[in-house]
Amino acid sequence: DFDEAFRTVDVILTPTAPEVAFKIGEKSSDPLKMYLADVFVGPTSLAGLCALSVPCGFVDGLPVGMQLIGPRMHEEIPLQFGHQFQQVTTWHLENPTI
Repeated sequence: DFDEAFRTVDVILTPTAPEVAFKIGEKSSDPLKMYLADVFVGPTSLAGLCALSVPCGFVDGLPVGMQLIGPRMHEEIPLQFGHQFQQVTTWHLENPTI
């Protein structure tokens, strides 16, 4: 499916996680929630693709990340997209308020 997608796009952008960051230890009693936190990054690794997670905002003082996925053996693509994003935003310079 990824190979098919990369026939028509240069990069795939997804959330890094299905919800905003949680406080340290907040989900440790719920293994399923901990597992689901990786639902977007797992398939990328399993498919052998290169990806980069970049901060892209905050919700209620907690950071939000976006994942840039590039085609296999083309690490430069998500790195270039991430660099360009950081040139026009300041999210990577800001800290959580919580």
